[in-house]
Amino acid sequence: MMTLRTSAERGYADHGWLKSFHSFSFAGYHDPQHMGFGNLRVINEDRIAAGRGFGTHSHQNMEIISYVLSGELAHQDSLGNVKGIPPGDVQRMSAGTGVQHSEFNHAADQTTHFLQIWIEPNVVGIAPGYAQKTFSEQDKRGVLRLVAAPDGAQGSVLIHADARLYAGLFDGSESATLALDPQRKAYVQLVRGQLEVNGQTLHAGDALALQLHGELRLGHGQSAEVLVFDLAP
Repeated sequence: MMTLRTSAERGYADHGWLKSFHSFSFAGYHDPQHMGFGNLRVINEDRIAAGRGFGTHSHQNMEIISYVLSGELAHQDSLGNVKGIPPGDVQRMSAGTGVQHSEFNHAADQTTHFLQIWIEPNVVGIAPGYAQKTFSEQDKRGVLRLVAAPDGAQGSVLIHADARLYAGLFDGSESATLALDPQRKAYVQLVRGQLEVNGQTLHAGDALALQLHGELRLGHGQSAEVLVFDLAP
């Protein structure tokens, strides 16, 4: 089974300083048909205006991943981390027993565009933690590069969740396949451009939810950047 969710079907919130598309129910956007997919709970596509950001707030028992597309995200947390997250970096914060953090765009004239992703953990009550790694454009060009996994395989960011996250860049004749366990779930989020996934053409912001599929086929990209989630059943 394969289900397309177009960009226009997502929830949307305009707070002035923050413009956000919600793939799943979040904050003031509630859709009982889209509460998450498997253990994937949140994909928010956020744009933070220059000089603005999220003030200090708290999280518990959630794996939170930030994937920056343009601009830079400034992160500060109660663990003592003060980091800048540029495009190409994947940041993971394990909220565990509780963590406070803030996220800001300190640029004077540039919007920060990033994806905020929440994945339900496979263990709760752990000590909170932080990790951040850089994956170059070359790492992701024409392939699905593993960027987050529960075992930290292939130099990926370790997450405390039964999920694997891949990122890829595709143009023209570049293509890739990924073997899927039909008993698990897969979710494809096209971040930008255009891409054909298992015969279905996706445009920026579109997503494809897959169940009972044994293979993912990507190709015919036009300046495409894609995230692929291998998720718990």
